[in-house]
Amino acid sequence: MPELRKADKTRLAWHFKRLIDIVISVIGLILTLPISVLTAIAIRITSRGPVLFAQERVGRNEKPFRLLKFRSMWHNAEAESGPVWADINDKRITPVGRIIRKSRIDEIPQMLNVLRGQMSFVGPRPERHCFVEQFEKDIPFYSHRHSVKPGITGLAQVRHYYTSSTEETVGKLEYDLYYIKHMSPLLDLIIYVDTVKTVLFGSGAR
Repeated sequence: MPELRKADKTRLAWHFKRLIDIVISVIGLILTLPISVLTAIAIRITSRGPVLFAQERVGRNEKPFRLLKFRSMWHNAEAESGPVWADINDKRITPVGRIIRKSRIDEIPQMLNVLRGQMSFVGPRPERHCFVEQFEKDIPFYSHRHSVKPGITGLAQVRHYYTSSTEETVGKLEYDLYYIKHMSPLLDLIIYVDTVKTVLFGSGAR
């Protein structure tokens, strides 16, 4: 019986989290519509290529999905370099891209991923398959990140600096695993508040 009550609580928590994701996504997409329109126009008139950028990422249970962003890099930016981490002075990023990345505006379309059920608002950030393969070889327990839906924001995003190497990813993983172990509406609320602070002060983006 205790196990059944615990399972019921867990299911209830997941349903509540999903409800919050849907509500915030709908409200967020409506409130950010003017910003999205202006961003789309700015991207269109300053660089060739699509307004939205879709890239395959690894989701819950390692199921791939297409993550959406406003395009912040030049079209076919990785044609020569291949998959690489973004750098502070990354030449692949357009002038408009620098602004929308710094302000996190490029993340707005991911609310569509949340509505589709591919992501949650809070959770470990989804990585590209090529990086995941390497991390799973080099970092113990890395695959545990995929036991929950990836998020637009997360504990690692608001408490850890931007990572650009396998070594730095280890520190970020500690926050992700802590979040998975202690998931709760209260912890999500704390992360929401910290995310707003991060966006307002513009820290951590590249």
